Amino acid sequence: MLITPVILSGGSGTRLWPLSRELYPKQLLPLVGIHTMLQDTVTRLSGIDGVEAPLIVANDTHRFMIAEQMRQIGVKPVAIMLEPVGRNTAPAVAVAALHASSQRKDPVLLVLPADHVIKNVASFQAAVAAGGRLAKQGRLITFGIVPTGPEIGYGYIKKGKTLGAKDSAYAVDRFVEKPDLTTATKYVSSGSYLWNSGMFMFRASAFLKELRRFAPAMLAACTKAYEASHGILTSCGWGKRPSPHALPTR
Repeated sequence: MLITPVILSGGSGTRLWPLSRELYPKQLLPLVGIHTMLQDTVTRLSGIDGVEAPLIVANDTHRFMIAEQMRQIGVKPVAIMLEPVGRNTAPAVAVAALHASSQRKDPVLLVLPADHVIKNVASFQAAVAAGGRLAKQGRLITFGIVPTGPEIGYGYIKKGKTLGAKDSAYAVDRFVEKPDLTTATKYVSSGSYLWNSGMFMFRASAFLKELRRFAPAMLAACTKAYEASHGILTSCGWGKRPSPHALPTR
């Protein structure tokens, strides 16, 4: 099974101002080591079976910095897709899914924000491998993080029924956006909730099918934008390479 990583690097990092600024957002800074957070996001994929070169979705302002940072770690992205205006996660992933589908029949996408700190790389890689097995079946995977405390700055995922002991996977009962402290404390104490990591895995067709069902106007706009820009992508030499479920990680 081949996996196409989709790295979301379009944020401006306003919550870390003034360290992180619009021209140098946090994902382009070496905040926790010698590499930038974007570089760490890409390099921690090394060693996962079937992972191909990343497809990076980024702000148009950062195009040259991202290309240079990838060159520094010896990675040639399959594409760098540029957003003239940030429209959040779903449209960015939609355009990435359209492009990935044009290069390979129904690829499995691993969607990763470029600003995560993950200390237990082995656990992360094991969760990705498990997610790949489920995504191959057509499931939509979201990765949860076992909470260490009642954090009110994160969204939460309530676990549903177990899908199989082998992969420690659960159906998603519901998503909750940033609860207050009292509610978050109850969630953590219950053991039934995970932090919502914002990482996902699915076949491109499965994600596009759900968008077509629940957000057809968004998908139509993304398709129109992608088709209008396709000539620019190919002329630059990019892209020349031949119901939700949760997985907890620590």
